[in-house]
Amino acid sequence: MYMNFIWGVVLLVGGICLYFIKMANHDYDKTMNIGGIIMMLVSAILILTSFIRVVPAGTVGVFDLFGKVSDQERFAGLNIVHPFAQLQICNIKTEEIKEVMSVPSKEGLSINLDISILYRLLPEKASDIYSTVGVNYRNIAIVPQFRSVARGVTVNYEAKGLYTSGREEIAQKIFADLETLLKERGIILENVLLRSIQLPSTVSKAIEVKLKAEQEAEQMKFILEKERKEAERRIIEAEGIAKAQEIINKTLTQSYLQHEAIQAQMKMSESPNHTTVYIPVGDNGIPLVRMLGQ
Repeated sequence: MYMNFIWGVVLLVGGICLYFIKMANHDYDKTMNIGGIIMMLVSAILILTSFIRVVPAGTVGVFDLFGKVSDQERFAGLNIVHPFAQLQICNIKTEEIKEVMSVPSKEGLSINLDISILYRLLPEKASDIYSTVGVNYRNIAIVPQFRSVARGVTVNYEAKGLYTSGREEIAQKIFADLETLLKERGIILENVLLRSIQLPSTVSKAIEVKLKAEQEAEQMKFILEKERKEAERRIIEAEGIAKAQEIINKTLTQSYLQHEAIQAQMKMSESPNHTTVYIPVGDNGIPLVRMLGQ
């Protein structure tokens, strides 16, 4: 924007010359006078606009005047700045870094890790980062530490942990370690995402076989536990039947049996298909009922 300022000064000087010098001469030309006025108006617009800078939404401006960086950031909207100053625009929206990196496991295996992080820049720290790191802070302050932390975390876990539910714990550990490092620079880490993990084919197959065996063992434990509970149920049921029979035997009398035999006879006699009822008397005095018929 300093070029606007320079051109504005040039036009202003030219306009003044046309306006005042021509008026001093006897060959005064009204057309030249109007031209001078127009030049002065254009120069005023150029000079004024050279002091105005626009910071887009979702960004913050860092004020740099001849190498001296102001600690006062310029926020979104119109800002009045020195025409010779550089206004460096820094993004403060959430950004993503995707990495496909080779990381070691506890066993020393090399694993391809597809991982990404979400981060954003603190607006009030933009001038500090610009002064100490520069505009390329992403590749200088974030990516190297991101890779280093990821490798430092995975080396403490077995390949199985990366391949199974332990991956969530690994993501949380990477987040905790990286968050501390980035926060010192004025960068907020929002999330760490483990998208996919690729193990060597032989290791992957071995882990799958092991996991299948573990699942089968767990299934067998479940079956054995189910059978044990079923056996306990049958024992309890048998004990209940035996207890009930014991109670019935204690309360069973000769008169009760005779009464039940008579009731059975009466029910049979009411049957429409019977022809003859033969009732002999047993040795114990209880009628023996027999239905003769269809």
